[in-house]
Amino acid sequence: MSKSVWDILLEALEDLDSEQFKKFTAKLTDSGLQPRVRRGAVEGKDRGDVARLLIETYTEKRALEITAQLLRTIGANQIAEDLEQEAADFVRQAPQPEPPLQSDVTTDPEIPSAGDSPTLPPNPNSALIHCTPQFKENVLREKGKEIYHVLDKGTRKRLALLINNVEFDNANLRRNGAQIDEENMETLLRGLGYDVVKHTNLSGREMDEAIRSFAGRSEHAESDSTFVVIMSHGKKDKILGVHHGPDNDKDFLPVDNIYTHLNTANCPALRDKPKVILIQACRGDRHGRVWVSDSESDDMEIDGVWEHKEKDFVSLFSCTPDTVSFRNVENGAYFIGFLVEVFNANAHKDHIEELFRQVMRRFENFRRFRQMVSKDRISLTKLFYLFPGL
Repeated sequence: MSKSVWDILLEALEDLDSEQFKKFTAKLTDSGLQPRVRRGAVEGKDRGDVARLLIETYTEKRALEITAQLLRTIGANQIAEDLEQEAADFVRQAPQPEPPLQSDVTTDPEIPSAGDSPTLPPNPNSALIHCTPQFKENVLREKGKEIYHVLDKGTRKRLALLINNVEFDNANLRRNGAQIDEENMETLLRGLGYDVVKHTNLSGREMDEAIRSFAGRSEHAESDSTFVVIMSHGKKDKILGVHHGPDNDKDFLPVDNIYTHLNTANCPALRDKPKVILIQACRGDRHGRVWVSDSESDDMEIDGVWEHKEKDFVSLFSCTPDTVSFRNVENGAYFIGFLVEVFNANAHKDHIEELFRQVMRRFENFRRFRQMVSKDRISLTKLFYLFPGL
């Protein structure tokens, strides 16, 4: 397998001793290059992080040139020559350009060119790492009541709901690449121990009914958690159905309905159990980037008990309100790809909110086009560990 630019840069930086690497990062932040790399962006970072930062800040070609230049500045001439030779070999390979991007919004905002896309794409095909019994035992011993109860693999009946809208009445709205997202999400969910209830190409009303029906499944009583994943076009607070268009702007699912159907009143079987909501859809047509320059009344019943209407939810949206969410037409959405990659690599040792933070970090340093995933409506009171494989 041929080396990537990140591999080439990483090899060069790993050839530096600790003092040379320190000098390299100092020169990088004090070089006068534009865009400027701030000192805080490299402090505490390892060589792989710095290689990634170089690519995301300057593009692949300039990252190679700038790195060689800085290596010579600190006197690492042989390493610079080796890097330039590797770079020349890379250029001769003439890799195919990145497939174009689309956004999950029904309007037509400016779409970044292939050169604007993330240089290090997600790797959702990595294998899900299983948790060890020893790790689970240690977490249960050390954190006890701080974590949500996880039922034994042999007795629980976990369910997940997966809705993916690909084909729309308006052929121009076809979500190319979304089939890959569906495959990757289903593989992940099954690997985490969930039976997956799948629906494809639903109207807003059909999505609403699918969630309502899912909330009523008897298996939830014998489960310890659930996932609901919805992928479609969207607007702020709405997920669009497949019949949505200029002549039918009422075909949508209000996002609020998801929480209503799964709340304590309507889904008591999931009371006090984590409910994870993942939504891949635009929430507007704006870019998520900006240029920054330096210059009660109580009516108590005799019988029964009051419960929290909405609790134990955690949600991750593919973008912030009013902005677009990008999707590669061949490889799927960046949000889904990064999420699956992070879960595969770290779900065996990290709780759900830490996993979400790691997904957000993958989007933090993208240059030119910006998309930031967003946590929302979090009402978890404990830590939710998935303990994959157990």
